[in-house]
Amino acid sequence: MGEILKAYIVPHPPIVVPEVGKGNENGASATLHAYDQIARQIGELAPDVIIVTTPHGPAYGDYIHISAGKRLTGSFRSFGAPEVSLEFTNDTELIDKLTEIALAHGIEAGGLGTKEKEIDHGALVPLYFVNRYYTKYLLVRISIAGLPLEELYKFGFCIQKAVTQMDRRVVFIGSGDLSHRLKDDGPYGFSPEGPEFDKAIEEIVRKVDFKRLVELDGDLCEKAVECGLRSFTIMAGALNSYAVKSKILSYEGPFGVGYMIAELDINGQDLSRDLISFYEIKRKSELEATRKAEDPYVALARLTLETFVKKGRVIEIPDYLPEELLSRKAGVFVSLKKQGLLRGCIGTISPVTESIAEEIIQNAISSGTRDPRFNPVKAHELGDLVYSVDVLGEPEPIKDISELDVVRYGVIVSSGYKRGLLLPNLEGVDTPQQQVEIALSKADIRPNESYSMERFEVVRHS
Repeated sequence: MGEILKAYIVPHPPIVVPEVGKGNENGASATLHAYDQIARQIGELAPDVIIVTTPHGPAYGDYIHISAGKRLTGSFRSFGAPEVSLEFTNDTELIDKLTEIALAHGIEAGGLGTKEKEIDHGALVPLYFVNRYYTKYLLVRISIAGLPLEELYKFGFCIQKAVTQMDRRVVFIGSGDLSHRLKDDGPYGFSPEGPEFDKAIEEIVRKVDFKRLVELDGDLCEKAVECGLRSFTIMAGALNSYAVKSKILSYEGPFGVGYMIAELDINGQDLSRDLISFYEIKRKSELEATRKAEDPYVALARLTLETFVKKGRVIEIPDYLPEELLSRKAGVFVSLKKQGLLRGCIGTISPVTESIAEEIIQNAISSGTRDPRFNPVKAHELGDLVYSVDVLGEPEPIKDISELDVVRYGVIVSSGYKRGLLLPNLEGVDTPQQQVEIALSKADIRPNESYSMERFEVVRHS
């Protein structure tokens, strides 16, 4: 039976590679010393496979990219050191097993998309140090994705299962820098959220508190300009239900970016650390409560999309609906969310059918299968979707932005044949200025173009 021997959290600044740094690497001496420590450890462990997660490979919204092909290469030519190049052999069998298991858990992953065989510096920096002491390993390089952190954690658990089933001895490296906002002269300047984020990650690693990792405040992470969270989350999922002890070998931020190196030792099973089961039970409970509270508008949207995805047909209008749904016309937007993130939103500004019910049916199908920002909803996702239905009131012209209220009114902007709409009371839209800018962008209207505005109210069913 295969096993994960040990896991590591590492940074990936190319400057710490001596051929790139040309002496400047000494400014991160603690990181260099810790890298040498873990490289020696990995050499002594002599794993069959090294799995590296990196935030700098090909990244997609809802698809996890794994480098494909038998051979991979990498060099530091983009960082002024073309003479430093490495070659690797992919563990294609383990990758095939992983993609199979991930799909069975509702997560799409694999080598689709870019065919680039050159691996990124997020993977190359740690492997550069490892290769000083050990080279007899196969590689699996995995990118992050825009999926919810819970999904990335679940994908990590799929890695654990694949390793076990394929009888591999594996070392897992979660590559990622911490905040990029630690100093005024750093790459993104200073923000108080920078040190706050790094302190939070240090505490999480010391306590091996993976639940807190998955539930870190998104606003904090964004303002800290971090890059490693998703990489670390996949790694954490690979250690789900294991008894883990951690040791932070180094932390420093000499160039305005947080670098941490930590080792995580595995000491058997600890079922109290099974977050996969915890989140599954929690999600089922929340979804059951949500469904019980659904009104006829939302229930109709759900029935429509589930029938279309599972059976490929459009439902007939049920005869048990309230009269308002059957006799009134209105524009309708249907929105889908999955684990708190938007999964689709399509609607009509003005009615194009004979009733609100028909409008909901049409737009529920479009939201789930025709929103160009997302892949069509698949059957395995249906149980995780939360629906909302916005019924639009009659738009009224306004003269300027002072007549808007982001909570009460949505906005429609128009310039010739171009028209864009933004619903009211949306998370992250706090000012009328933001509301109008987003609506203009959706309509492909430049801010310096002449345009008119309308406002409207909605009745939101959720």
